[in-house]
Amino acid sequence: MSLTFLIVTLLFAIFIYVLDYIIPAMGTKRFGGSKAGMLGTTLGLLIGLISPIPFGIIIGPFNGALIGELHRNDFNKALKAAFGTFLGFIASTFKIYSGPHLFGLLYCGVIRP
Repeated sequence: MSLTFLIVTLLFAIFIYVLDYIIPAMGTKRFGGSKAGMLGTTLGLLIGLISPIPFGIIIGPFNGALIGELHRNDFNKALKAAFGTFLGFIASTFKIYSGPHLFGLLYCGVIRP
């Protein structure tokens, strides 16, 4: 393996790692969430990762956004922002599974840019 390949792979992995935290917060903002909802999403994601409950990584950001938005909005607006978090998580999951496959196809020369 060449050093260039390893550096590109490292940069790609760091980029995906950062997007895992940004995309659910962007979903919250897109559906009318505030900074409190975005912060709740990020904290809920971190707590959901370390919690021993099943599906904690899905439930954590949703509940974090809901709790963060309830401080400023009524329940319906908070629920809409929390749903945006869920959609952001789904988009992030799709990115995780499709990104490496596309990178592999580009690297192997199956798809030419």
